[in-house]
Amino acid sequence: MMSSSQQPRGLPGFLRRTFRSAYSDDDLVSPSTAPGTPTLPDDPYTSADNDATPAPGNEARSKSESDASDDGSRNNRLSSSDNLADGRATPRAGSASSGLGSGTKKHLRAVAFPPLPDENEDDESDSSNSLHSAKAASAEKSQLPVASAESKPDATDSNATTVPKSYRETQFESMLASPIIPIRDLRKLAWNGIPPHHRPKVWKILLGYLPANASRHATTLQRRRREYKDAIRQHYDIPDDTRTNSEQETLRQVLVDVPRTAPEVPLFHNDRVRRCLSRLLYIWAMRHPASSYVQGINDLATPLVAVFLSGYFEGRDCLDGEVMGEVTDRMLEEVEADTYWCLTNLLAGIQDHYTSDQPGMQRMVMHLEELVNRIDVDLAAHLRNTGIEFIQFAFKWMNCLLLREFRLSCVMRLWDTYLSEGDGGFEDFHVYVCASFLVHFSNELQQMGFDELFQFMQNMPTDDWGDREIEILLSSAFVLSTLFGGSEAHLNVVRNTM
Repeated sequence: MMSSSQQPRGLPGFLRRTFRSAYSDDDLVSPSTAPGTPTLPDDPYTSADNDATPAPGNEARSKSESDASDDGSRNNRLSSSDNLADGRATPRAGSASSGLGSGTKKHLRAVAFPPLPDENEDDESDSSNSLHSAKAASAEKSQLPVASAESKPDATDSNATTVPKSYRETQFESMLASPIIPIRDLRKLAWNGIPPHHRPKVWKILLGYLPANASRHATTLQRRRREYKDAIRQHYDIPDDTRTNSEQETLRQVLVDVPRTAPEVPLFHNDRVRRCLSRLLYIWAMRHPASSYVQGINDLATPLVAVFLSGYFEGRDCLDGEVMGEVTDRMLEEVEADTYWCLTNLLAGIQDHYTSDQPGMQRMVMHLEELVNRIDVDLAAHLRNTGIEFIQFAFKWMNCLLLREFRLSCVMRLWDTYLSEGDGGFEDFHVYVCASFLVHFSNELQQMGFDELFQFMQNMPTDDWGDREIEILLSSAFVLSTLFGGSEAHLNVVRNTM
């Protein structure tokens, strides 16, 4: 049996077997061994860095030198590396042996927890020398000039600049890369938000514009965009004297509303974007004479335009309008066609909101009033006593789907969840969101009189809201939907007592 002084200073056998399958030879470098230590030629961790035979003068080292190495002193580690330079290959910069020292405990910690850059390196001379040595080796390998010891690690190192993807992003990528996209799983994943660079494609899929079969995406886009071009030639690019009085009135209304659309968003100040918006709204009205064009539909097109345009710039925020200098006519034509078809599919589920007398809108307002009477009796009573009717403020919330209450970036996050809810997202679930939104300001509203309350409702204080506030609102709406969704009896009790 070997004495303690003769035991190897490399990794213990059970740890070598554990790490052997998880790390490559370059990731783990066994520390140098003491004199008389038996070698393990079949062990990749002890043989990978010892291909060259050590020089005779360096085979034996004193026990004190080995102990000093085990203490983790960086100066002694550098000295030991110099002593072995003649007989052993120099470790690569970034490997465990070059930056973390010898000794089994420190060596294993370096493998499990790679070190972060030390911000106080210029305060310790020995740390600076170690960092300078690592940089020198890295620069020699990449043929780049050596940076000073006080500077941060080389930014050209791919490991330093690569941002790891989150688990949700990898899930989105996996689903979107599938030959047959699992729509049900995609809805569940998108409920909590969609990464901006995946949002254009996911929205097109959830709106039914793109099929689940990924191999048909390209042909579907080509066919739909070609059909939209035919619609432009049929309905828009015609002489004005060939239009009926009704068509001329519809076109006039569209041309009046488009410049007033999203006035706080610079993107929609661009004339090219406005022309696209005018065309697609007019063509939609011509193809849907039952409802034709109604104010509010123009607002519903804005999130679609902004999201689909961002798809050409890796999800970059396009709301400031700065990308328009890089947008070609073909890009804008494709965005216009995609927006038209997705808007058509979206409005198909809520078209009775825009038909004569707008029955869908009135139904949603009534449902909202019933909910508030149930979940916040004091607020509902205060609104009645003050003389405020729900139709006076909630009609706009239903007509424009809260687009005039939130910033457009918040609406995009809101629509991620609406689209994930399926057919009822823009109607049933939207009512729960409106109820949560109103109750959120319950304390303030109950302190206001008629004039102040009415003014407050017309200009809700949400300018500083972001995704965090929207997600809290969605969570509250989800709780309400689980309590009252499909349980009309709970609301009937309130209706009978009103």
